[in-house]
Amino acid sequence: MWLGLAAVLGLTVSTGCGQSPEDSEARLAVLEAEGKQMDQALDAVEDRLMGSQGRLAMWNELGRRHQEVSAIQCKVSDAHLAAMMKHLDKQDQKARTVKQRNSMASVLTSGTAPSHRNN
Repeated sequence: MWLGLAAVLGLTVSTGCGQSPEDSEARLAVLEAEGKQMDQALDAVEDRLMGSQGRLAMWNELGRRHQEVSAIQCKVSDAHLAAMMKHLDKQDQKARTVKQRNSMASVLTSGTAPSHRNN
C-alpha cells in the first residue's frame, strides 16, 4: 500500500501537478483572460450572424411585398387601360357624330352636297 501511495505521489510530482501556487494562479489568470477573449469573439460572431439573419429576413419580406404590389399594379393597370380604351372609343364616336352633324348642317344651310374628305 505504501508503495502504491509513493508511486502516485511520484507521478503527481513528475507531471507538474506539484507546481507552486503562484505559478498556477498566473496560468489560471491567463486562461481566464483567454476565455474572456473567446467569449467576446463568439459574441461578435453571434451578433454578426443575427444581423445577417435579420437583413435576410427583411429582404425576403421586401421581395414578397414587391410581388404582391406588382400583381395588384398589373390588375389595376389592365382595368385602367380598358377604361381608357372605352373612353377613347366614346370620344371618337362623339367626334364622328359632331362632324356628321356639322356636315349635315352645312349641307342644309348651303344647299350643296358635302365633299367626302378624310380628316
